Amino acid sequence: MALTCTDIFKFFFAIILPPLGVLMERGCGVDLLINIGLTLLGYIPGIIHAFYIILKY
Repeated sequence: MALTCTDIFKFFFAIILPPLGVLMERGCGVDLLINIGLTLLGYIPGIIHAFYIILKY
């Protein structure tokens, strides 16, 4: 899978605020709620989940 220019911005936003990266990739849905919960539990799990979602799709 090739990375596009928009993926770079999604990774940048996923580092700054992980739910924002997921929102840009998947929109409002279950993945966003999961990421918000993970980010509240710990910043690093939120980033890992955001990277997983961005790379998965």
